[in-house]
Amino acid sequence: MLFDTHAHMDDVRFDSDREALLSALPEQGIGLLMNPGCSFLSSQAASRLSLRYDYIYAAVGSHPDAADEVNETVLEGYRALCKQNPKIKAIGEIGLDYHYEDIPRQVQLRAFRAQMALARELDLPVIVHEREAHGDGLAITAEFPDVTGVFHCYSGSPEMAEILVSRGWYIGFTGVLTFKNARKAVETAAAIPLDRIVLETDCPYMAPEPFRGRRNDPGKLFRMAQALGQIRGISPEEAARITLENGKRLYRIP
Repeated sequence: MLFDTHAHMDDVRFDSDREALLSALPEQGIGLLMNPGCSFLSSQAASRLSLRYDYIYAAVGSHPDAADEVNETVLEGYRALCKQNPKIKAIGEIGLDYHYEDIPRQVQLRAFRAQMALARELDLPVIVHEREAHGDGLAITAEFPDVTGVFHCYSGSPEMAEILVSRGWYIGFTGVLTFKNARKAVETAAAIPLDRIVLETDCPYMAPEPFRGRRNDPGKLFRMAQALGQIRGISPEEAARITLENGKRLYRIP
């Protein structure tokens, strides 16, 4: 059984066939799924979705692209959602993205800190999106030593991952593990302890080979288990078992 620890099933690209995809997941070996929010609206949608399926859990938070929405009203909205729905297991997707910088860095930094503080207040793990902001990502997470979680769709170096793991973090790998040019991701997956690795589709993004460039979905997660198994010299079934347990421990799912 597999745990897709990061899937955006509330995304508009699933509007035409969402129910069919979700209903088919158990038959495809997907036993658990975490649907993080990217904004207040998508967090509400993720929460609603989690209440409709036993095997779906949710996280609430504002992605760096929505960092300018983070204020006391939105933070209070996240508090309320967490109080209302016990299937909300994390704050996320939060973090920093300096690739396009559509949102000024100072706005992203302020929103990241505010949501890390919220996670500390609520005693929840966080789901961090960090792209081309490695130094600031490490620095801000160090400001909150009692808050950990996962750096999802990891894009840093093996050395940075080892620092995060030493602080109690998990590292999430997507379909990038299957890409021919994915040197850093493969090196990181080979270097860090297996008990700190989780697998994710990040769908509808990051489709694995041979589906690269198409819409991704949780049914393709087995490709990541196959890739991790090859990297670590274990079977895909063992990779699935280990990462399932890791995901349950990360999100405190019995």
